[in-house]
Amino acid sequence: MTRQTSRPAKGAAPYSVLIIGSGFGGLGMAIRLKQAGNDSFAILEKEQDVGGCWRDNTYPGAACDVPSHLYSFSFEPKTDWSRKYAPQPEIHAYLRGCADKYGLNEHIHFGTEVDSAEFDQARGIWVVRTKNRKRFEAQTVVSACGQLNRPAYPNIAGLDRFQGEQFHSARWNHDVDLSGKTVAVIGTGASAIQFVPQIAGKVDKLYVYQRNAPYVIPKPDRRYSRVERELFSRVPALQRVDRAAQYVGHEVRALAFTQFSSLLKPYAWWSRKFMERHVADPGVREKLQPNYPIGCKRLLISNDWFEAIARPNVEVIDDRVQEVTAEGVRTADGIERKVDVIIFGTGFQATDFLAPMKIHGVDGLELNQAWRDGAEAYLGMTVAGFPNLFILYGPNTNLGHSSIVYMLESQINYVMQGVERLRQGDIRWLDVKPGVQQRFNEKLQQRIKHTVWDQGCTSWYQTADGRNTNNWPGFTFEYRARTRALDFGDYQLQPAA
Repeated sequence: MTRQTSRPAKGAAPYSVLIIGSGFGGLGMAIRLKQAGNDSFAILEKEQDVGGCWRDNTYPGAACDVPSHLYSFSFEPKTDWSRKYAPQPEIHAYLRGCADKYGLNEHIHFGTEVDSAEFDQARGIWVVRTKNRKRFEAQTVVSACGQLNRPAYPNIAGLDRFQGEQFHSARWNHDVDLSGKTVAVIGTGASAIQFVPQIAGKVDKLYVYQRNAPYVIPKPDRRYSRVERELFSRVPALQRVDRAAQYVGHEVRALAFTQFSSLLKPYAWWSRKFMERHVADPGVREKLQPNYPIGCKRLLISNDWFEAIARPNVEVIDDRVQEVTAEGVRTADGIERKVDVIIFGTGFQATDFLAPMKIHGVDGLELNQAWRDGAEAYLGMTVAGFPNLFILYGPNTNLGHSSIVYMLESQINYVMQGVERLRQGDIRWLDVKPGVQQRFNEKLQQRIKHTVWDQGCTSWYQTADGRNTNNWPGFTFEYRARTRALDFGDYQLQPAA
């Protein structure tokens, strides 16, 4: 499919809005602008297609762990999902379909990666420069880069001297045939438990290097029957009812993560019994038993992870990886295992929001400097000293229990109110008050201390010094209520000249 791109006319007035990224957040923001009659926007996308992480993660078995009816826009329901939990190709196709239906492709600049953004105080305009030497100007910038867009590679000595193939799961190399190969997988997170079962039967030998065993429970997935899809299509209310039921069912889980962690104990028992049912070897069972409170790290769902681990050609190694050699992987016990391919299932640089872009706000304030003690924002969206900059899926808006699409729609509604106020022309910018941001985050961090995520383990939710910059410590309906109306009293408003 050929993708068209828009080009700002030479000397044209600045855009109303520049959106960075074309995943769920960026496309949802663009659709709302279109619906409001605001066509003065552009989307800057570093790749050649829309989709964000659902474009990038094409590894075998990639799928969502939130039900498909809930993991989609409320205003754009899809009635013909093939499964209760949609696979990656369907989600990507859904997002491409949204871009086509709402005429967004003419607004997208593909192959355009943002290098820097600088706020021009005198004009109240953001000046954005890209790595392909383009310059854009806009009254408002909306970052929709998300938290899961930059793969995290482990800091292991010797990666540069390995003679075989190596790649990250989020950048899967489909040209590498794994058939009959000896493969090392480093990491056992949400991606690894999906792709390991898909490759375990193809490879000759599979070494799975595990730092911490995950809690894994069965995934309540199945195919939707033709009759079900037909009913959803003919009676749209049924799809809405199913979505509502899924929402309520998932929202209840917030109690366990944020207030009553004892409610997770049955899940720990369930995970252990699930593992024991499929893994007979006592030694392997011991390696697969987590050593931290359930929920402290991401709780994973899979129907075939333990079956794959129990295969005779699969070995779980829980000794620390010391180095990569020219021919394999050496662990701290001194054992070197020769492999043909190394696959990293080591997640993303989730706490490095907006990196590697260089963002300068009022008086040249650099965002990394403002975030030297860890990323924070008011309601996860605005940062003091960076007027007219909004962040979708920003600090402390990730979830451990429900759909991020619901959170994004709440944020988009909030951002739209700021955009519309700026378009009225009576103010040049709005900048969240430092005290408002500080009080919000002090209370938020206090709440996090009472959640399961602060029970002593390390996870991708945290910075190196242990500060949780990723998760929202409450219900999503609470977040929606707090973001329903933008209170301009929370912001410093700079009058128009």
